[in-house]
Amino acid sequence: MTKPELVYTTYIRTTPEKLWNAITNPEFARQYWGGNENVSDWKPGSKWEHVTGDPERAIRVTGKVVESVPPRRLVLTWADPANEADVSRVTFEIEPVEGEVRLNVIHGDFKPGSDMVNKVSGGWPRVLSSLKSFLETGQPLKAAVCGSKHATAAAHS
Repeated sequence: MTKPELVYTTYIRTTPEKLWNAITNPEFARQYWGGNENVSDWKPGSKWEHVTGDPERAIRVTGKVVESVPPRRLVLTWADPANEADVSRVTFEIEPVEGEVRLNVIHGDFKPGSDMVNKVSGGWPRVLSSLKSFLETGQPLKAAVCGSKHATAAAHS
């Protein structure tokens, strides 16, 4: 059986630099990613964490920076802190296309029997749609930032 690979492509009216900043800057990510932040120095080999933006600072996802080529490519390992052995891989590919930016997010390398694919498959579309909306209009999508169960799913993607 082949390992699943989730691939999401979206086009955003922005620059590669602004998109890179939206992914890697904690304060920026909090605006569209359900109040959660991505925290790291973004150097290869460094740890990164997806944490709640509240005073509790609960770690939602953790991993390592595998590759970092600002503002074009970011590759991360991805794991639930409660089960770091169930690690997968996320690649962000950022490419300028005719005055816009194409963002490819590839989430794959899931371990056999991993439940991570089920956790993230519903969240990525919400987060990426909210990211696009936020960069283009200044407003995130409510489904990705509200306190609903859908926001929780988005936070895990």
